[in-house]
Amino acid sequence: MIRPETETLTVTVGAGVATVTMNRPEVRNALNQRAYADLESTFQWIQTEADIRVVVLTGADPAFCSGEDVKQMMTGPEREKSQERLAAVRPRLTPAAAAIHACDRPIIAAINGAAVGWGMELCLLADIRIASDRARFGEIFVKRGLVTDAPGMMILPRLVGPERACELLFTGDVIDAQTARSWGLVSRVVEHAQLMAEAEALAGRIAANAPLAVRYLKEGLRRASAGDLNEFGSWVSGTLARLFQTEDHKEGVASFLEKRLPVFRGR
Repeated sequence: MIRPETETLTVTVGAGVATVTMNRPEVRNALNQRAYADLESTFQWIQTEADIRVVVLTGADPAFCSGEDVKQMMTGPEREKSQERLAAVRPRLTPAAAAIHACDRPIIAAINGAAVGWGMELCLLADIRIASDRARFGEIFVKRGLVTDAPGMMILPRLVGPERACELLFTGDVIDAQTARSWGLVSRVVEHAQLMAEAEALAGRIAANAPLAVRYLKEGLRRASAGDLNEFGSWVSGTLARLFQTEDHKEGVASFLEKRLPVFRGR
């Protein structure tokens, strides 16, 4: 498979490690339709490259990923495309999530700043999470009148426990890096300037091992976990398709764009 051209990512490969950097810093690496498509095609390409043994996923400073680009994705023509995307993916995860989840190479998330909304989902799809001391984490979907994507409901409770997952999901609160470390969301917190060196060093140690054994270890760990993420993804897609039609979702988007507190009415 030919390496895809990407507008929203930069990809470098060396010594068995692919570093994928979300590169829309002007909007804190928020995801639009092109960014989702770039993530999907890039991880599909990685899966075909035998020389790539480990992936490091990060963002261009100052953020990891601030979630969906609300102005593009939830208003105008992009909103309709987003709903069509959800309707088309049943019974599986959304395409970008499916491509990342299908990757059998270890994925290290190097979280250099805010990771909220779908940025949080990207963290959860990684196998190992290393955070800068500037990192922030939040499942803010409820503030837009939506449910989180599948990783937030399946993977997050395994990492932080069901009660803390409920707290994050039900409130939409944002936590700092040290809290994330104490809750088990990330494996370590490092000084911001050392983040990529730490992630690359870890990736190098993994890449030095037998690649087939590492891939089978990842598969085995996934098989040992209860539940099927793709199957659950179909329920999430159907639920989101319904919630996109609610007045509460429209109010969540409008309040964000108008920089005011939302007034939800349960309809």
